[in-house]
Amino acid sequence: MPRRHLHLTGAADTVLGTALRDLRTELGLPEGFPADVLAEAAEAAKHPDLSAHEDATDLPFLTIDPPASTDLDQAMYLERRPRGYRVHYAVADVAPFVRPGGALDAEAHRRVTTLYFPDGRIPLHPEPLSEGAASLLPGETRPAALWRIDLDAEGRAVTADVRRALVRSRAGLDYAGVQRQIDRGTAEEPLALLKEIGRLREEQEIARGGISLNVPEQEIVEHDGSYGLAYRVPLPADGWNAQISLLTGMAAARLMTEAGTGILRTLPVAPDGAVARLRRSARALRIDWPHHVPYAEVVRSLDPGKSDHAAFLQECTTLLRGAGYTVFEHGELPTPAVHAAVAELYTHCTAPLRRLVDRYAAELCLAAVAGNEPPDWVREALAALPKEMAEGTRRANTVERGCVDLVEAALLKDRIGQVFEAYVVDVKDREPAVGTVHLADPAVVARIEGGTARLPLGERLNVRLIRADPGSAKVLFAPA
Repeated sequence: MPRRHLHLTGAADTVLGTALRDLRTELGLPEGFPADVLAEAAEAAKHPDLSAHEDATDLPFLTIDPPASTDLDQAMYLERRPRGYRVHYAVADVAPFVRPGGALDAEAHRRVTTLYFPDGRIPLHPEPLSEGAASLLPGETRPAALWRIDLDAEGRAVTADVRRALVRSRAGLDYAGVQRQIDRGTAEEPLALLKEIGRLREEQEIARGGISLNVPEQEIVEHDGSYGLAYRVPLPADGWNAQISLLTGMAAARLMTEAGTGILRTLPVAPDGAVARLRRSARALRIDWPHHVPYAEVVRSLDPGKSDHAAFLQECTTLLRGAGYTVFEHGELPTPAVHAAVAELYTHCTAPLRRLVDRYAAELCLAAVAGNEPPDWVREALAALPKEMAEGTRRANTVERGCVDLVEAALLKDRIGQVFEAYVVDVKDREPAVGTVHLADPAVVARIEGGTARLPLGERLNVRLIRADPGSAKVLFAPA
């Protein structure tokens, strides 16, 4: 999933829209699905094999997603119990539609992830599946990997299992609407429990030393040929919803490790140098970070609605570099096995419509709960999955960076020669006069070069815009 969300509103037949289409071509991204893939998807959508799915349509699930989303991976139903809570979490089951070794399967392995652009996306699976027969759309009966996770009164996971089931969502909600209902006190259980359980899980995250980055989304607004960037500050409901997904990923990792075979999402502890650079960025942004205060505590104190705090949260994503996927078998856990930001064993298993690895994690967990060996097709694919996911993640990051560059160039194209206040977030070791700056306003990150002195890493600097070309996605500054 992208770390920096960008959404374009306005006409697509603009300079920016053309540049985004050119970027797809330049990166060699697919424009559509091959005919054999579409034919297989159409047949699978009509005749999925649901013989292994029990009936759980009596549970009143709901979904929470951005407005207009139709590729719905997750639905939830929350219950209060005498000594805690029960989380029913339905995750779209792709297996009834994707035959191992078939055209759909091969295409998913080529694509690996859904790719996100400001004006659309390139999906992992054809739309008749990802936005139709496999999506947990309201009012539709759909196959799912149905998780049941029991929590104690403090929000700690006590037991977890998963099985195949048919589910039906009763309501498709969005984050803003959920937040309004909860804030006004009009939300009834089970929706009202999202806040209660979400806060307990946030407290558990703090206790184990984990951290969630509430990085604001950027909205790109086109009006009369010019562009602007506006932040969408994450709502508390975003975080509570994310905690349910994290809970499921941790439960899945535990099931796999107990069974002895699996694939984990791992992240080593950030090296001291990366943290030191982040401290300098904090100083430049006037973020108070006393030496004795842990990084996670500083992040939790930030307000994403403030521009300097939003900029720092974006810089904090640099500490996520090094995340990867690690396979283990025969009960031999890798080193490291833990995801440093989650501060626990963790895997990706809640977005199979948009991420290849999640389909395999689901199968491993289903086999573990049933006391079975993983299917042969899962075992045979495991060894190659980390490399496939790394390549798919690299491609997604390239798309994300290319889109950001294009948007920033479009935003600044009429301001060449102007001077901006910025801070230096990176300096090349071998070329200390070349680096990266983050503007105070607008929130743009770009290359700086052309000076003769060493750039002052972590300090403020006035910079002059010398290039902004949406056609080439190039923005360049020089010391003023």
